[in-house]
Amino acid sequence: MPTDVIMPQMGESIFEGTITKWLKKAGDRVEKDEPLFEISTDKVDAEIPSPVAGVLSEIKIAEGETVQINTVVAVVAESGSAAAPAAPAKATPAKTSAPAEKAPAAPEAQAAAKPAAAAKSARPAATQDQADGATTDASSSGKAPAAPTGGTDVVMPQMGESIFEGTITKWLKQPGDRVEKDEPLFEISTDKVDAEIPSPVAGVLSEIKIAEGATVQINTVVAVIGGAAAAQGAGDSASSAEAKQPAAAAPEPRQEEPEAASDADAAAGTGQRLRSSPLVRRIAKDNSLDLRQVAGTGSGGRITKEDILAHLSENDAGSATQAKPESTATAGATSPAAAPSTPQAQPAASQLPGSVVPLTKMRAIIAQRMVESVQISPHVHSVFKVDMTRIVRLRDREKENFEQRNAVKLTYMPFIAAAAIECLRKFPIVNASMEQGAGGNSIRYHQNINLGIAVALDWGLIVPVVKQAEERSFLGLARAIADLAQRARSKRLKPDEASGSTFTLTNSGIFGEEFGLPIINQPDSAILAIGGLKKEPAVLTDAEGNDSIAIRSMQHFCLGFDHRTIDGADAGRFMAEFKKVLEGWDKEIG
Repeated sequence: MPTDVIMPQMGESIFEGTITKWLKKAGDRVEKDEPLFEISTDKVDAEIPSPVAGVLSEIKIAEGETVQINTVVAVVAESGSAAAPAAPAKATPAKTSAPAEKAPAAPEAQAAAKPAAAAKSARPAATQDQADGATTDASSSGKAPAAPTGGTDVVMPQMGESIFEGTITKWLKQPGDRVEKDEPLFEISTDKVDAEIPSPVAGVLSEIKIAEGATVQINTVVAVIGGAAAAQGAGDSASSAEAKQPAAAAPEPRQEEPEAASDADAAAGTGQRLRSSPLVRRIAKDNSLDLRQVAGTGSGGRITKEDILAHLSENDAGSATQAKPESTATAGATSPAAAPSTPQAQPAASQLPGSVVPLTKMRAIIAQRMVESVQISPHVHSVFKVDMTRIVRLRDREKENFEQRNAVKLTYMPFIAAAAIECLRKFPIVNASMEQGAGGNSIRYHQNINLGIAVALDWGLIVPVVKQAEERSFLGLARAIADLAQRARSKRLKPDEASGSTFTLTNSGIFGEEFGLPIINQPDSAILAIGGLKKEPAVLTDAEGNDSIAIRSMQHFCLGFDHRTIDGADAGRFMAEFKKVLEGWDKEIG
């Protein structure tokens, strides 16, 4: 059957793209995932793969034309279908009147299915619901058109400019469960970010099409909310339950494991239904915490991971299993943001010695990216020791007033970030990137400094990015770093906030090590690793040349750089200036 090829959405804020080159012509054979055409947007140039194998039967959009996302740009006739070459035509919006694809017998079959039907169902649909004024949008938010049965398709959203697939790591609801609009519905993992995906509409989850652990392309239908299936699956009990309570009331919690049931029972005495995820309930159990004490900030009062961690931090609960942030100067020095640590749980049986555990999606992606970086860039490292005594004393003196004035904790990271930004302005080659093109390699000098801040998560590592960091004040940097780190740990990071860095800071000294030799975060040309902050004896020389020994707060910093782009002399000058800025700190902190 013929398959429409659409203009993909290459980022949250991108709504159109230009076809710069067709890599195949009408009548050519094309394989699934083989590059089909090239596009250009205001953020990225990319090759777009074919969604299926077959013959390119029609090119609808000519080279050089700019069209909106979800516009049909070509048609591929799958193997066995008739293919009639046609000339490029004017831009036409995606056809939307096609009926929804029949659900497969098992989620595994859907995961292996061709993405054509999913792409069709993800495009705006001209249904009776729209005629009545109910419209939906198949965008990166995960919203999808209403199905002909009256249900709403939930699609795999695009979670970044160059991301075309995602892995469903966990379903937060089960078929038959009530779900509110914007309430977290499932968790996904991509090579950029882990995130909770909200429900596009309120209703009953009638069908899950893709099982946990399956990886599917963007715009694939992963679930259905509402419709005839929901009415049949929910049964009379769901209808009677809704009739007994106001429309705005919290939904009935589904049957959970005994741990979840005990929490629901505990809440029953207050007449309130607690809404939380299994992770939140596990954290509460590990810390002997009554969830009724925690204020939920999620949809409908749902208690999020961030809520319970903030409660534990503020009330000093679970101190036996939770490390207090900034308990020492070293801890404060190596914390990207003053976010509470996640309580440690006992290892699962599969994590015990002698067991074999498959890589998680994030772990596999990290492994792939690290190998690629080492293969791409010839790494060189330069280590400098910096006397941080002036900054340590300033922070100790100002941290309480700073937090009271600005509602953000004063850590060492904004000092380090501000110093790095000042030096990157003076040595732009360290903020540059190597690019490969048809005419050979070239160096791109970036207009802005997009500062990546590596954040360690319980389940891996992520690098949120402070965009246009050179335009921010010290206070602005402090707030941005704290906010990004907190949202990264609570899976509330936006896709574009985890990509586009030009220089990266990584926290290798968090456990007190002297320094680490970091691997470059591609396509950056350099990464700065922060070592442990320690007091040690140092020789000081006064203005008259007299030497003395004093106790100073010292810290190692290691610059890893791509020797294709940056010479050793450039790296040395950059680090010498970085050391000078920190040791002679004289800037206002707000």
